[in-house]
Amino acid sequence: MILKDIHDYDGIYLAIEPVDFRKAVDGLAHVVRHELKLDPFGNYLFLFCNYRRNKLKCLTWDKNGFWLGYKRLDGVGAKFVWPRTAATARSVDEGQLRRLLSGMSVDPPKGFGEIAARDF
Repeated sequence: MILKDIHDYDGIYLAIEPVDFRKAVDGLAHVVRHELKLDPFGNYLFLFCNYRRNKLKCLTWDKNGFWLGYKRLDGVGAKFVWPRTAATARSVDEGQLRRLLSGMSVDPPKGFGEIAARDF
């Protein structure tokens, strides 16, 4: 097996700011440690997006080395719906990761909520 099952990670983190995709393992591990303030050697999956939001890289440590994964969208105008927040990193769960990889926002749309009855 190349990568662990998604349930085996202690956390999944998105780097909010776009990353220069010329960075490889060492450059991304540096981003994790110094910009995200997280441990690149922990049992985590880290995801990075490029400036155009059409490419993803993931980085994870596996006992004695790093795994580096890459995904490129090829549809015209296809982009990942990357979250925008003031934080440098965002923790997501498996469902949110699946939505992101399917082209949706990690945050589901909000409904109306409860509406109180009124007299006419």
